[in-house]
Amino acid sequence: MTQTSQSSQDMLARLGALIDSRKAANGGDPASSYVARLFDKGLDAILKKIGEEATETVMAGKDGDRQKLVYEVADLWFHSLIALSHFDLKPEQVLAELARREGLSGLQEFAQRGHADEPND
Repeated sequence: MTQTSQSSQDMLARLGALIDSRKAANGGDPASSYVARLFDKGLDAILKKIGEEATETVMAGKDGDRQKLVYEVADLWFHSLIALSHFDLKPEQVLAELARREGLSGLQEFAQRGHADEPND
């Protein structure tokens, strides 16, 4: 693993741990923490936020604004990490899944999941 990928993996693990610490059940304060507030509102609010961030990511891409695209993808990833935490999942599990797929074509990976048709574009 390269130094950059290791530090990126460490950063995702640190961010995941921080999000876990902000869960309301673990003492996060919805009055002072955005993440704790989302957890307090529940899964529907978390998923709604992911949908909003996904839409903003698409719009930034359509606009061709590279910096805004980076900003929106960061928001999308962040809110996706909150959803993972809701289900007691870790960023490392997503990284392991991506590592498992490394070297497979998208069509091979799709077929391994038992789908008869090609993935939709």
